[in-house]
Amino acid sequence: MTTGAPTPTYPARPRRSRLRTWLPLGIAAWLVLEIWLLTVVADASSGLVVLLLLLAGAVLGSAVIKKAGRRAFQNLNEALQRGGSPSRGGGNGLLMLGGLLLMLPGLISDAVGLALLVPPVQKALGRYTERTLERKLRTASPGSLGDAFRQARIHRPDGKVVRGEVIRDDEPGDAQPGPRPPLTR
Repeated sequence: MTTGAPTPTYPARPRRSRLRTWLPLGIAAWLVLEIWLLTVVADASSGLVVLLLLLAGAVLGSAVIKKAGRRAFQNLNEALQRGGSPSRGGGNGLLMLGGLLLMLPGLISDAVGLALLVPPVQKALGRYTERTLERKLRTASPGSLGDAFRQARIHRPDGKVVRGEVIRDDEPGDAQPGPRPPLTR
C-alpha cells in the first residue's frame, strides 16, 4: 500500500579510503606471516632459540627507544636554553619507530626495525616522508588540516619569536618618567 508520499532519498555514503579498507587486512596478514615465520624458525632450530631472539629484540628495542628519547629531550632542552625552537628531529622519530618494531614479537618486525636503525635508510625515508607530506599539504582542500598548516606557515614562516619591548616615540616631549609596564597580551 502506498501513501503517496515520496520515498526519502538518502545521500550516498562517502567512499571509504583505501587505507581504511586495506589496513585491517594488512595487519591480519602481517600477524599470520609473523606467527608462521616463528614456527618455521622454531622447527629449524628450537623453541629456546626463538625465545632468545624475541627477548633480545625486546631488550635492544627498549635500549634504542631510551637512547632516542634521551637525545630528543636533550635537543629540546638545549634549544629552550638558547631561546629558540628545536632544530629538525634528527631521526629520533624513526629511531623510536625502529625500537618499537624491535620490541614487538616477531622476526619481520625485527628486520624492519633493524633496517630503520641504519642512518642511510633513515635519511632516505625521512626525505621521502617530507616530500610526500609537502605534496599532500599543497593539494589539500580549503578548510582541511593541510590548509591550517599552510596558513600557519604564512603567518609565521620560520617559527622564530623575537622577544623585545616596543617603544613608541609619537611625541618626543611626552616621555613618562619611571619604568614602563611590561607588554602582555
